Amino acid sequence: MDMKGKTVFITGSTDGVGRYVATQLAGQGAKVLLHGRDAARGNAVIADIKRAGGAAPVFYQADLSSLAETRKLAERVLADTDRLDVFVSNAGIGSQNEGPQRQVSRDGHELRFAVNYLAGFLLAHLLLPRLKASAPARIVNVASLGQHPIDFDDVMITKNYSGSRAYAQSKLSQILFTIDLADELNGSGVTANSLHPATYMNTTMVRAGGIAPISTVEQGGAAILHLVSGDDVEGRSGLFFNGMNEMKANPQAYDEKARAKLKALSLKLTGLG
Repeated sequence: MDMKGKTVFITGSTDGVGRYVATQLAGQGAKVLLHGRDAARGNAVIADIKRAGGAAPVFYQADLSSLAETRKLAERVLADTDRLDVFVSNAGIGSQNEGPQRQVSRDGHELRFAVNYLAGFLLAHLLLPRLKASAPARIVNVASLGQHPIDFDDVMITKNYSGSRAYAQSKLSQILFTIDLADELNGSGVTANSLHPATYMNTTMVRAGGIAPISTVEQGGAAILHLVSGDDVEGRSGLFFNGMNEMKANPQAYDEKARAKLKALSLKLTGLG
């Protein structure tokens, strides 16, 4: 897909792999909508892209640990652009970011579930009318190979908490949502796919976990760009990729009852239900 003139919204795009993807797409002539929590970092990305000759992006500041801020973010994006060709849900926090202890969002939800999953769920639903109107369009959810089945009796992990479990549960939640969304969007011209971009990329998230990086943001970025614009995934939806290769996710992702439970809970928590 030729990205020149396309509008792409990428959450978590002022650092790491999100920043790399944004820079590459801007260099290809796309109108890139950046998102991050830090305005200085956002402005730095804009300056770097312009310096390299890319189309000047637009930056949106928002904290995705707040559902109210997430809603306002979607409203601002919709007010500013009359088309949206691609939405990349990339923003997230790792298993150790801001400490190993259990944390909650501004709305009282387990923090990794809230930021990594619920915010993207809400944004996708709020942006769907614009994506459908711009079809063919794509949704790309940046998930992980780290996947832990959701315990529906304790989704917020109030017992036996660990950051790694919380992170892995939030990432599997993204994949369940992607499969559901693909079914819902069948025939609309909008596809939804998820992926594990690369293992332990050299990012702030990985370093914050005390982990030595074993892959690069360029490797992970190439995998995300493949789902954003690759001709071989045109019209294909509900898939999970490990890098460039399609594969199966955790079995719970293919459990219709589990997906229905998660959807009902998510609609309720985000106020969409």
